[in-house]
Amino acid sequence: MVYEKSASSRLLDTLITLIMILVVLATLYPFYYLTIVSLSHGNAVLRGDVRLWPVGLTLESYALVFHDPAVPRSLMNSVRYTVVGTLINLVMTSLCAYPLARPRFSGRKVLTWVVSLTMFFSGGLIPLYLVVMQLGIKNSMWALVLPWAINVWNMFILRTGFQQIPEEVYEAATIDGANDLQTMVQVILPLSKPVLATLLMFYAVGHWNEFFNALIFLDDRNLYPIQLVMRNIVILGQFEQTNQLGAAADFAVVEQTLRYATIMVSTLPILAVYPFVQKYFVRGVMIGAIKG
Repeated sequence: MVYEKSASSRLLDTLITLIMILVVLATLYPFYYLTIVSLSHGNAVLRGDVRLWPVGLTLESYALVFHDPAVPRSLMNSVRYTVVGTLINLVMTSLCAYPLARPRFSGRKVLTWVVSLTMFFSGGLIPLYLVVMQLGIKNSMWALVLPWAINVWNMFILRTGFQQIPEEVYEAATIDGANDLQTMVQVILPLSKPVLATLLMFYAVGHWNEFFNALIFLDDRNLYPIQLVMRNIVILGQFEQTNQLGAAADFAVVEQTLRYATIMVSTLPILAVYPFVQKYFVRGVMIGAIKG
């Protein structure tokens, strides 16, 4: 028997669909506007002619952005910080989540409470700065990745994912002679790909968007990530090739198009990662809502 929706139900579905379409458009339009302004001629931008599509299509803004040596250098720095930092995050989070997910671990409850406290209390910025100084890692990549090796909330998500795996899997690995480390690496982690992909996305986005810690711990401009360079360009107006802006032919580039092109350059790389983990993303997020 085929169930037919009533007229009021169909009307409600239509209304919800329209609202969701409006929400999506409101969300995407700012990003779309950045794109069309960065691709438009400077004269059109100054006149305010850019509304729904590029006017006087040009790539001069992007050429000028990449001509600044700080931009490609900072992009490579961000890639390095993101890859190394995310790898450290996943390794340390797995090593912490696995024992807390095992019922036979005698100190599991106590350590869970201890770890949970770090979600609500921290030493503060000054003690963190002093620790980084004492470790001798200030003005290096390690100052951006080691102090944040584990996000406790993400650790609990992974722990929940480990708890969803049937106990028989752990027992089978033990019978086959595997120790705890072998069981985690060879059996449990391959079965937890959706959760790991979700955490990979969370951690990678966090590292890529980070600029405050770089502002505090990095003094060498050659080590700046792309977000810090973008901040200096967009907010402070600092650009190493500013003299070329005034010399741009026929005002093809203005300050606004330059800023928007910089934002696009800093945003697109991390957006390109999402399609590769999207199929795991929803499933991985839902695992954290199944069991605490």
